Amino acid sequence: MSNKLVHIVEDDESMRRSTSFALKTSGYAVTTWNTGAAFLKDVKHAEHGCILLDIRMPEIDGLQVQQILAERGVTMPIVIMTGHGDIGIAVRAMKAGAVDFLEKPFEKAALLAAVEAAFDRIAKADEAVARAVAADVVLGVLTPRERDVLEGLAQGLPNKTIAFDLGISPRTVEVHRANVMAKLEVRSLSDALRIAFAAGMGG
Repeated sequence: MSNKLVHIVEDDESMRRSTSFALKTSGYAVTTWNTGAAFLKDVKHAEHGCILLDIRMPEIDGLQVQQILAERGVTMPIVIMTGHGDIGIAVRAMKAGAVDFLEKPFEKAALLAAVEAAFDRIAKADEAVARAVAADVVLGVLTPRERDVLEGLAQGLPNKTIAFDLGISPRTVEVHRANVMAKLEVRSLSDALRIAFAAGMGG
């Protein structure tokens, strides 16, 4: 995607236009929605990007939109736009996962900084997914029992406990552990654990 896409969800037309103009002239692609309900209706077809979400809108406000997006598993990062004096609401939105909030009227520089922070989050999430996929592929070389031993290690359990849980001797755990290290081509347990954690083990 050459142009990063920003979805502006804002009921005030002049605000929509000025924000859209500021983003387009800075090289972003922009789509605009005049209500939260309209955005929610189309979001499953919307291209991935970041969402600039106004808090105070008729019918359904920004916090509700944010909540519904989370329930639907929409992971696009959100930057909240608030009127003066809505800091309490903005903090609630941040606690619910918003990347940043902008108090109106905001400077173009603040807008661009918030939007860039949102795209940084997408890049980091993509990296994390790529790492998890790579780790899963690497762990594919292990036998189910070796995976069980690595899972125990990732949970911080001592060899004796892992042995007891799996119904094998501590000596066998050590053999599996050595095989895990050899197959993963790592020198230290911490390197093996990094791969395990990237694949979501030890949770």
